[in-house]
Amino acid sequence: MKKKARFYLILAIGLFLVVVLIDSVGTFDSKSWYEVPHGNHSHYVPKDCDPPLRPNEAPTRRPREGETVNCQGEYVLEAAE
Repeated sequence: MKKKARFYLILAIGLFLVVVLIDSVGTFDSKSWYEVPHGNHSHYVPKDCDPPLRPNEAPTRRPREGETVNCQGEYVLEAAE
């Protein structure tokens, strides 16, 4: 009985750690930008730009509800899906 309990405990901890690892790389994040901490402020950099926007060229204000940051570092309204 103790071996089964230990197995399920290790399995639960392993699954939890896998979910935490996957979440840490932003898999469950639906925002189109990510935050880059920089000293006493943060930059908000858009995802999926070619060429990528450098963090020091990105805006420092968090996008408001319904806004996103485009590849030129400007705030724009999110497209309705």
